[in-house]
Amino acid sequence: MNDLANESMNRSQNPLGIDFNTPALQRKRRLRALKDRMARWYVSIGGLAVLGAITLIFFYLAHVVLPMFQGAELESRKAQQPAWLAEAQAPLLLAVEEQNQVAMRLDTSGAVQFFELKSGEALQRLQLPLPQGVSVASVGQDQPGTRRVVLGLSNGQALIIQHSYKITYPDNVRAIAPQIEYPYGEAPIEVDPQGRPLEHIAVNLNSGTLMLAGSTGNELHLISLAREENLFTGEVSVSEERINLPQIGEPISQLILDPRQMWLYVFNGDSSADVFDLRKRGLNGRYELLKGGSNRVTSATSLLGGISIMIGDAKGGIQQWFMVRDQDGKSTFQSIRSFQLGDSAITQILPEERRKGFMALDADGRLGIFHSTAHRTLLKEQVAEGSAIAALSPRASRVLVESDGKLQRFVVDNPHPEISWSSLWGKVWYESYPEPDYVWQSTSANTDFEAKLSLSPLAFGTLKAAFYAMLLAAPLAVAAAIYTAYFMAPRMRTKVKPVIELMEALPTVILGFFAGLFLAPFLENHLPGIFSLLLLTPVGILLFGFLWTKLPESIRHRVPEGWEAALLIPVVVAVGWFSIAISGHLENWLFDGNMRLWLSNDLGIPFDQRNALVVGLAMGFAVIPNIYSIAEDAVFSVPKSLTFGSLALGATPWQTLTRVVILTASPGIFSALMIGMGRAVGETMIVLMATGNTPIMDMNIFEGMRTLAANVAVEMPESEVGGTHYRVLFLAAMVLLLFTFVMNTLAELIRQRLRTKYSSL
Repeated sequence: MNDLANESMNRSQNPLGIDFNTPALQRKRRLRALKDRMARWYVSIGGLAVLGAITLIFFYLAHVVLPMFQGAELESRKAQQPAWLAEAQAPLLLAVEEQNQVAMRLDTSGAVQFFELKSGEALQRLQLPLPQGVSVASVGQDQPGTRRVVLGLSNGQALIIQHSYKITYPDNVRAIAPQIEYPYGEAPIEVDPQGRPLEHIAVNLNSGTLMLAGSTGNELHLISLAREENLFTGEVSVSEERINLPQIGEPISQLILDPRQMWLYVFNGDSSADVFDLRKRGLNGRYELLKGGSNRVTSATSLLGGISIMIGDAKGGIQQWFMVRDQDGKSTFQSIRSFQLGDSAITQILPEERRKGFMALDADGRLGIFHSTAHRTLLKEQVAEGSAIAALSPRASRVLVESDGKLQRFVVDNPHPEISWSSLWGKVWYESYPEPDYVWQSTSANTDFEAKLSLSPLAFGTLKAAFYAMLLAAPLAVAAAIYTAYFMAPRMRTKVKPVIELMEALPTVILGFFAGLFLAPFLENHLPGIFSLLLLTPVGILLFGFLWTKLPESIRHRVPEGWEAALLIPVVVAVGWFSIAISGHLENWLFDGNMRLWLSNDLGIPFDQRNALVVGLAMGFAVIPNIYSIAEDAVFSVPKSLTFGSLALGATPWQTLTRVVILTASPGIFSALMIGMGRAVGETMIVLMATGNTPIMDMNIFEGMRTLAANVAVEMPESEVGGTHYRVLFLAAMVLLLFTFVMNTLAELIRQRLRTKYSSL
């Protein structure tokens, strides 16, 4: 009975009597199961590989970027106590040559000692040609890197020397021969006719004109020496001019000459400075440098380039000052930023020769490493016990300190002092700027350039370009997607959708090329027509729709349902032709023949040919296919049962669209917008070729911009691998990656909430 029952059951489940347990079918099922598992593993491994690749990219970017935010390191070497040092007099100046092999020491007797930096072994000793019985009363240096030194003598004269190092390679071994040169002769120059000691001295050479400033008590002396060479005879003649400046009633403590020979900074008293305008030969003003009567200026020097003056005080503070032009056009001496080394008086400030950084030494032997533009304190470390004198190598990689009859060497590791969060994202008061600003300017032709590496204008330009592109693309793409999926006839949809999606295949470099060479000048020459087109197109479409509804039904019913959009093609073409045709007439009637000049002169709106309007049109055209395709699929995928149910309950097609279809498709539409936004943010070639690549922060649609992606593409080939500029560009790439990651994460969260909210419809 049981066998009969099983047989009848099998026949009911398999009425044809096919045997599904044959070996061939079993092998086929096993093969299919194997393929399913392999496909599942393949997709899983592919997905994990993508996540892993993105994670590795992020960590690689972080690996390149993080060293910029590390501080400086100071490594001590074995102290030296050479025999010649015990016999020398008190030091006035220490210097190190560029190869970090030879150092120089100048003492009060006018003796110059060259020695090996590593061992302290004496190489050469020279006695400067000082008059009998005369000693060195003061010493001054020209701008960092010139190696030009002026000695103020006890008889009111000044001697100009220059230490140089000749490099040769005998037997392929580098040999450095130090020497002292006298560019203005070995005879000292008379500065004070009365023969009093020059307590303070400053020197500067600019375009063949040497300027000397010296002080005796509260008297100021200024001499200009012009050196001319006869092209025929080769004879050199030196003309001297004494410049009379208003005298100062207080004792002078220090002098600094501007390298452009525009300003003379005279520090007098305890905490004030007089700034003289050398072009007008008069006093610019007296400025109080320190607040509080108990503090005083103890050291001052100029940074690389001579624009900034670093002032150290008795309480361990350091301030940066430079001349700033105010709203009335008058130059004033202003405090820009301050640093703090410790509580002891600053005895020496050492500017770097190739960057806007500096080192400071206080009375307790504490050394600090700082950078002015980044407003960054990189290191504070004890290098000596008590008072000391130091020298910084030209590459800022070695520090030589003399204290208590010993020479102490330090190796400095400070590769990226120019970077800080404030210099990257905040307003920075750069030299010669009237106020703090966001600026990107990574390179310059001069050697004393102050790097301006603010990412704010680049991030702003990225968002500006994306905003104007989405302003054009989002409404057009979403509206087109809704119409195509909901109103358009199926046969017409099969032709329109592939054409729009095919737009995505256009290379962005072609779009950028077209926008830069054709669209930008076309828009400039037809500005009134373009704005007329933007205004008249929707008006023309609405007017045509209104007139269409007034036509007899016999005419309207001849057009199949869902094909009405084809009638708008000639309307849009006609409106476009009309707008461009009347462009010249509108420009003559309303804008005096030139709308660009009218915008600039009458409204004060700057106009750049390659501007945000060009980028918005070109990049919007590139983004439309992405948004359209995803949004159209989302709207078309709304179940027809929801649409038919709404219509069956008496809702109009428009009500069904706005209250059912769009709400149900909102997660997909939102995803389309976010993906389009990500595409616009990361676009490179269009903004690179269609804008002026000007890193400015201005929402003006007629001004250009520079984006993060375009900046990386432009400047990465010229950056030094491993340098600060190179790493900042990687930081820009990292910012783009983080921005897209955050945007996509937020978009996914919002999409999930929308899906949950409207899934019950």
